[in-house]
Amino acid sequence: MSAIRITCEERWAWIWLNRPQRRNALNNELLHELGQALETLDGNAEVRVVILTGEGKAFCSGLDLEELQRMHQKSFEESLADSRLYAGLLKKLYRYRKPVIAALNGPAMAGGCGLASVCDLVVAARSARLGYTEAKIGFVGAIVSYFLVRNAGERAARDLLFTARQIDAEEARRVGLVNEVVDDQNLLARVRQLAAHLCANSAQSIRASKALLARIVSSDLDEALEYACQLNARSRSSADCIEGVAAFLEKRPPRWA
Repeated sequence: MSAIRITCEERWAWIWLNRPQRRNALNNELLHELGQALETLDGNAEVRVVILTGEGKAFCSGLDLEELQRMHQKSFEESLADSRLYAGLLKKLYRYRKPVIAALNGPAMAGGCGLASVCDLVVAARSARLGYTEAKIGFVGAIVSYFLVRNAGERAARDLLFTARQIDAEEARRVGLVNEVVDDQNLLARVRQLAAHLCANSAQSIRASKALLARIVSSDLDEALEYACQLNARSRSSADCIEGVAAFLEKRPPRWA
């Protein structure tokens, strides 16, 4: 089964993270397919807006458990390649020429929260929860933190990264991670309404505005993300990460060094 599903209606397209049995967890297959889906839709002149959402009950639960289990077994170079793949996808979404709406149908955790953070607009179901939970397993949310600071500011970023706590959709809206919260049953209808609103505006103007905003706030994006990739890759083989992943998989409290 493909890790990504695309559906089109009117002037917008839906990209569905299609691993519901794994709560749409991230692996290299999903990241590659999501990148390819974005390229395909970028070349489709009929598509004016892209909507990113998840199949099933989760938006994206973060890194896949199988990836977690073998993460510390990889070489630094392999870990760095994985980090750059994820960072490259975030850059692609952030710099995408068409507006991207994230429809959070359920939990968005760790790397899944990072996916939402680079979309232009985020609409969350009231039951959705968000969290940068990497510290719970001794990992570092290095790559996502760049965009977290951009969206929520340093004070909120310190809170969310250090505590690794999950927050509800309303708190996520208050700190700047979510634009709008709606009742679960109204999520898809509201996102369609928002997509239609964007389609009513100038595609050229929106495209130019996106490029302008990226230029204004991201002059050091490449440098910052490369540093984040280095830190991300190093943290994968740290003692805390190895212990944290083992404790998580064994369902026990971690024993930090």
